[in-house]
Amino acid sequence: MAHRIAMLVYPDFQLLDATGPLAAFEIAQRHAAGFYAWGLVAGTPGPVPSSAGVILQADPFGTPAHVDTLIVVGGFGSVAAARCPATLRFVRACARRARRVVSICSGAYVLASAGLLDGLCATTHWSHGADFSRRFPQVRLDANRIFVKAGNIWTSPGITAGIDLALALIGEDVGEDIARKTAQQLVVYHRRPGGQSQFSPLLDIERAEGRFAALLDYMRTHLQRRLSVTELANHCCMSPRHFSRLFTAEIGIAPAKAVERLRVDAARAALESGARSIHRVAKLHGFDNAERMRRSFVRVLGSPPSSLKTCQRAPATIDAG
Repeated sequence: MAHRIAMLVYPDFQLLDATGPLAAFEIAQRHAAGFYAWGLVAGTPGPVPSSAGVILQADPFGTPAHVDTLIVVGGFGSVAAARCPATLRFVRACARRARRVVSICSGAYVLASAGLLDGLCATTHWSHGADFSRRFPQVRLDANRIFVKAGNIWTSPGITAGIDLALALIGEDVGEDIARKTAQQLVVYHRRPGGQSQFSPLLDIERAEGRFAALLDYMRTHLQRRLSVTELANHCCMSPRHFSRLFTAEIGIAPAKAVERLRVDAARAALESGARSIHRVAKLHGFDNAERMRRSFVRVLGSPPSSLKTCQRAPATIDAG
């Protein structure tokens, strides 16, 4: 019997929150014929407009016993949906009967309003973090995760991260090989770990302006150098202590952490572009050895360099050169 996915939508839902995961399940179905069945459901069935104006056709809620996985999408209409008694009753009933309940982006408002996230760790889109925490202090929000699994409840920040979550569900259901093939068909990374930050590790650094803009350019183009605090301070004609204090105040992180993040991002780009030698990539980006690079990847990205191998046609290797 097919595992039925019920995707809950409402007026002003985010289109990609629905269609992204659905595309993943549709592709997975090609490799696991008959495993999945899916449909859209809504409190008011019929044509449901997304926030983009595109309309999708939804069925009535139906019987929760027939639902294997409930996915509540996000969107501008999520707060109103979280106040709908019929929607909350259906979500609670699915939580009692279904194998798992999932929220994409601000769909977490609906799960939290139904009481499903009380005392659990959950995530949502970073832009909703402060408001969500104010409304639902009983939820342990981590608005810096790609997805969170707490028992049979999964939450995700949505948009493209909804695809990451769908790939994780597919991997759990039918195996990592099919999840990998699905990711390849979607031309997406297989797959960002749930613990990875929603933000690029360089987002704040890339926005940096002011007195250290030229220094950051120097750091990016000289990653093979040691880039010690003393060297960087000399480059700015400052004492190491004065430099470290001003850099941390303006950039938001210590100089050594900035160097590490720049190295990790450059090394990751090299590996994702097809570099086959982890050892050589480590040397080229100032890590000295592969083990030091691995530790930095885990600290910054939440996963080791080897997790990038699945993106490549040929596996990365560790060599002697």
